[in-house]
Amino acid sequence: MPQILVLHGPNLNLLGRRETDIYGTLSLEQINQKLNELAAGLGLELDIKQSNHEGELVEYIQQAYLNHTKGILINAAAYTHTSVAIRDAIAAVKLPAVEVHISNIHRREKFRHKSLIAAVVTGQICGFGVNSYLLGLNALKQLITDT
Repeated sequence: MPQILVLHGPNLNLLGRRETDIYGTLSLEQINQKLNELAAGLGLELDIKQSNHEGELVEYIQQAYLNHTKGILINAAAYTHTSVAIRDAIAAVKLPAVEVHISNIHRREKFRHKSLIAAVVTGQICGFGVNSYLLGLNALKQLITDT
C-alpha cells in the first residue's frame, strides 16, 4: 500500500482542549482515527507524526523521502507562517504535498494569512474543520494515482 506521511505541527497535540471555538472538540487521536479509517478505504497506509519542534518536523519530511513515501499531508500549524526550514524541506523532497488547516487562516489574524509553505505544496485546504484533513487525504490519493 502506498504510504502517506501525516504531519501535525505545534500545539495540535492539545486539540479538543484548546480554543475549541476555533479548532473544535475532537482530539488529535480522534482525528488520526478518522484519517486511518479513510486511508484504509483508499488503500493507503499512514505514518502519523506530531511534533512541537521545527527541526523534528524537517527530519520527518526528509525521512519520508528516503523511505519512498508517496505524499505528505501537513498541518504545520504556527510554523506555516514562520518556518523557512519546513518550506525548504518540502521543496527539497519534491513529494506531492497538501497543506491543511482546521480553521480558515485567511479569515483570522493578519499574520496567519501568509503561508510560507503554500508555494511549495501541491495545494492547500483550510476552513473545513476536521474535514480539511479528510479532503486533503482524498486529494493526495488522487495525486499519487495520477502520477
